[in-house]
Amino acid sequence: ELVVPAEGLEGHGRTVLRKQFARSPYAVSFAVGNQAFTLVTLHVLYGDDASERTAELGAIGRWLADRARSGTDFNHNMIALGDFNIHCEHDPNYQAFTAQGLRPPAALAHQPRTIYDTPRKKHFYDQIAWFTEGGRRQLTLGYRGSAGRFDWTSCLLTDRDNDHRSWRISDHYPLWCEFELAED
Repeated sequence: ELVVPAEGLEGHGRTVLRKQFARSPYAVSFAVGNQAFTLVTLHVLYGDDASERTAELGAIGRWLADRARSGTDFNHNMIALGDFNIHCEHDPNYQAFTAQGLRPPAALAHQPRTIYDTPRKKHFYDQIAWFTEGGRRQLTLGYRGSAGRFDWTSCLLTDRDNDHRSWRISDHYPLWCEFELAED
């Protein structure tokens, strides 16, 4: 569980968080052969005031960037995933999320994120992202260029409308990315 130290809260340096994360982010690390990576999941609180999310997204981006720059095995390959409650690719929350170099793969750019998405109304809430610099990925894992979403509505609760599906399972589609792990 990730918790912001007191010096990371408002009034103590550059971070603009006024309080702890609304929902604590979690991190878990894995190793396969000589490849190690850390997944960090975050669910940013949704609400009418989008500016509150900006502080959370900026803080998690800085924390991830600091860890990734440390260069230790489990910190270099940092992958952020979860519900970031970002409305669109160019809003202030997306900019806060990507300011440190986190970028989602292009294959996810036009994927529907929720069961309520339509061609005229798309959401950008959920993300999977890792650090890039100048368009180059900074992972030592091999991203295979393959990513997408799983449309669970075609096989679960097919006799229910989206409101019922939302309350019984979720209003989001799971996103995925495929990586190649080299075993030595």
